[in-house]
Amino acid sequence: MQRSEIKPNELVLPSISLWGVQWMLLMSGNYEMGLYNGMTVAWGSLGVMWGRPFAQIVVRPTRYTLEFLKVHDTFTLSAFDESYEAALERMGSVSGRQHDKLNESGLTAVASRVADAPSIKEAELTIECRTIYSDRINPDKIRVEDIHSLYPEKDYHCIFFGEIVAASGIEKYRAQ
Repeated sequence: MQRSEIKPNELVLPSISLWGVQWMLLMSGNYEMGLYNGMTVAWGSLGVMWGRPFAQIVVRPTRYTLEFLKVHDTFTLSAFDESYEAALERMGSVSGRQHDKLNESGLTAVASRVADAPSIKEAELTIECRTIYSDRINPDKIRVEDIHSLYPEKDYHCIFFGEIVAASGIEKYRAQ
């Protein structure tokens, strides 16, 4: 699979299916230092914020990856074809605190072009981001009551906005 650089304003992304059906792999930390962790994410968004291309991710406070997001100012998002579903399932179902889940999933961390956080060699798309905003979801601000049922433990997500600073992918993700 040949990935090439894609300028953020040339990205063509099936946003809803990319998150909700295909899933993404979030990586945070520092590749060069060997300090990083990742997890599968199915909730998020892509667009423009403050005049910048951005990706918005949400991570529950209990997730090990959150520790890396709080300390390091970059993260990556990667998309894969359907043959990696089992790898993404593994990355989303076990903790990096107790498992070398990246190795167990058969995925390979590699240096990113711009971000300190690693990219994944097998991905068909990688989006590199620099955190520009973070906060915790305030349950008092949720306007749709049934959303609270998604948080029986009251573990409301932490939100991160990342400015897209680089991207690479196969041709299907490039505007023609």
